[in-house]
Amino acid sequence: MLKWSRDTQTRKVWSIDVNTDRQQTAFDRASLLSRGARIGAGVLVAGAASGIAATRAAADPLSTSDIALSRLLVGVELLLADFYGQAVAAANARGRVKKYLGIAASNEQDHYKAVAGILTGAGLTPATSDDFTFTYPKGTFSSEASIIVQAAKLEAVALGAYLGALTSVQATALNTVFGRVAASEAQHQGFFSAASGGRAFSLAFPTPLTIADTSNALDAYTA
Repeated sequence: MLKWSRDTQTRKVWSIDVNTDRQQTAFDRASLLSRGARIGAGVLVAGAASGIAATRAAADPLSTSDIALSRLLVGVELLLADFYGQAVAAANARGRVKKYLGIAASNEQDHYKAVAGILTGAGLTPATSDDFTFTYPKGTFSSEASIIVQAAKLEAVALGAYLGALTSVQATALNTVFGRVAASEAQHQGFFSAASGGRAFSLAFPTPLTIADTSNALDAYTA
């Protein structure tokens, strides 16, 4: 299970349980990044262009750092799915914004399934919505304008998270799914940025986020 916990030595850490032959070991964020142990397991990657198809890539076993990345991205997708679910339920958006909120909500569900599949393919249990309580700034869902502004902010985090993952992932089989999700998040971010009165796009090379940057960004939305 992935959960947020406080530690006396660090401001916040990831607490991740890895089950291996009935032995349970807890890793914090620092140890996940430093340990080089490899787990021989299949990886689920993006398949046919019409959707996400599960394909086993046994040639690239997951390292503990790739597991950490995948768990972090699962958290990102759960946050986005929760946000868009509440945005749609609030029923304060109209026209194109309402339409694309619904599409984004569906996209994030598909992204979650793809990234969670990486963990299940490695014999691990991905986090679910039951593992998190997300919070948002007051008034986030009170109007179409406030929803759009928050959507653009969250999508910037998601895009940066996947770009960062692409720069550090060790299992090359994961590049396909991370790259395709990053492209989708960039589309979302561009739409909501423009809808909020900002630029649809501007940077030739958007900035990637480190695992620590992404983790810190998620802190702001977890109770």
